[in-house]
Amino acid sequence: QVQLVESGGGLVQPGGSLRLSCAASGFALSSYVMSWYRQAPGKERELVASISNFGTSTNYADSVKGRFTISRDNAKNTVYLQMNSLKPEDTAVYYCHSRNGIVNYWGQGTQVTVSS
Repeated sequence: QVQLVESGGGLVQPGGSLRLSCAASGFALSSYVMSWYRQAPGKERELVASISNFGTSTNYADSVKGRFTISRDNAKNTVYLQMNSLKPEDTAVYYCHSRNGIVNYWGQGTQVTVSS
C-alpha cells in the first residue's frame, strides 16, 4: 500500500523553525521527484519546493528561497523540509507529493501555524 505520511507540523512563533518529514512506504522513493506543497485557507495549493530523484537539483518558490531547505534520504525513504525564519504568511497545511511521470501520490498534510 502506497503511503506518504507527513509529520513535524505545529505552532511556532514568527522567526522560529520547524522541520517537516515525509515518510514514504509502498514504493521506492528514489524513483520519484519529491515536492512539498502548501495550502492556506481560502487560497490555492502552491508548490513550495521540489527535489530531484537523487537530490542533485532543487527548486523553491520565491517566497521561501533562502529560508526553506528541501532534502531527501532515499535509504530511509524520507523527505524533509527545513523551515527557518518562519513568517505568519507561511501558515498553511503542508503536503508531501511524489511524482514519476503520470504517477503521483499525496500525503494527508500537516498543519503549520506561525503566530505569536
